[in-house]
Amino acid sequence: MSGQGSTGNIIAAICNIFFPGLGQLIQGRLGAAIIFAIVCVGGYALWWLVIPAIIAGIFHLWSILDAATYKNHD
Repeated sequence: MSGQGSTGNIIAAICNIFFPGLGQLIQGRLGAAIIFAIVCVGGYALWWLVIPAIIAGIFHLWSILDAATYKNHD
């Protein structure tokens, strides 16, 4: 990935729309991918408690923005 706003980052952000953490996995950031996936899937699974679903929604949006604005610091 070359930098913020690059085509690779946009593709990663689009992947995150469908499954949280997938974009980070595409970017090679396994730790962030696992955290976003667990929090979002767990929160959405507990939707009837409302608060976990709200937290999951916030993390889902955060994962999309994180993938879109990621800068590789090589």
